[in-house]
Amino acid sequence: MIIRPRRLRRTPAIRDMVRETRLSVEDLIYLVFVKPGTGVRDPISSMPGQVQYSVDTLAEEAEGIREEGIPAIMVFGLPDRKDPTGTRSWADDGIVQQAVAAVKRRVPDLTVITDVCLCEYTDHGHCGVLRDGDVDNDATLEILARQAVSHAEAGVDMVAPSDMMDGRVAAIRSALDRAGRSNVGILSYAVKYASAFYGPFREAAECTPQFGDRSSYQMDPANAREGVKEALLDVEEGADMVMVKPALPYLDMIHRIREACLLPVAAYNVSGEYAMIKAAEEKCWIDGTRVMMEVLLSIKRAGADLILTYFAREAAHLLRQG
Repeated sequence: MIIRPRRLRRTPAIRDMVRETRLSVEDLIYLVFVKPGTGVRDPISSMPGQVQYSVDTLAEEAEGIREEGIPAIMVFGLPDRKDPTGTRSWADDGIVQQAVAAVKRRVPDLTVITDVCLCEYTDHGHCGVLRDGDVDNDATLEILARQAVSHAEAGVDMVAPSDMMDGRVAAIRSALDRAGRSNVGILSYAVKYASAFYGPFREAAECTPQFGDRSSYQMDPANAREGVKEALLDVEEGADMVMVKPALPYLDMIHRIREACLLPVAAYNVSGEYAMIKAAEEKCWIDGTRVMMEVLLSIKRAGADLILTYFAREAAHLLRQG
């Protein structure tokens, strides 16, 4: 045999030399939940190792996150009260607004991204304003824009609309620019599927819909071309980055968006993906550490520039060790 591919796998040094895909700490974005109170570090039962923080404990934790080399966090808020239109989502003293200000005071060089949506803030658990039992797309846009501007006023670096309303990127971009916050970026949840992998997140964010589901605004898992369309629409509307969510069941979509789009592409390694690995690891059915790194590498190999993951701190520790 003239061609023997195994020659390039013979030693660790050779394998490292010819490795096509590399994962680094700088690729990772850590996901955090913040709630009212002080000294709070409430474990999330369905996501071992993850907690709900209060503003003070999150600010403390932010120092460690940045010291580990992780460049950014995304913040999800659990408000002190909920109502039909999610008014606490844009309040100056809202939980996310407080958290952003506290983290940026404590760790100015940590990039802070905020989730922009209404599901955590509405008493019905849906991602927008309801009219006759359905989400009113255009009425929701104004509230999302107000929420994004309030986050910008608190000092956020980037907002990430996850609601999947039509036109929300354009509405948010216009509102930020009018408010003199043109330097605040938009990481759009451009390709977000109505997935069964979000279950643990709904416990963590306390945002389970009180009726129905979100299939009328999140994407049908069967559709791929529609995902490309969604991403390109968000690019036209002014997004700075686009995201695919979830990651593992949609590696093909990460690749499609990477091929179709010139912007940075992010992928969200969601709560259900995290929880499955943790559960199997607890049962000693898998080597959780190796599976974690293989999963993250597969997301990067598919074409993601950035990975939002609850594994960020564990992975950062391993990557720093080389």
